[in-house]
Amino acid sequence: MRVTVKLFATFRDGRFKVEERELPEETRLLDVLQPLNIKPEEVAICLVNGKNVNEQQVLKDGDTIALFPPVGGG
Repeated sequence: MRVTVKLFATFRDGRFKVEERELPEETRLLDVLQPLNIKPEEVAICLVNGKNVNEQQVLKDGDTIALFPPVGGG
């Protein structure tokens, strides 16, 4: 199956902004985070197709994943 992974803010440092990935069926979101060296506790917001999910979410063909780190500001 093919999914789109979008990284935001500091997650882009040394990585990518948007990338399509070919993954096996029944892949969980955690399986996407591991090769990116992103720990689940480092993810403040994780969206799949615009809906908030956790790292155990099973992905489907065509899903779009958006990963956001904690963001500070004033």
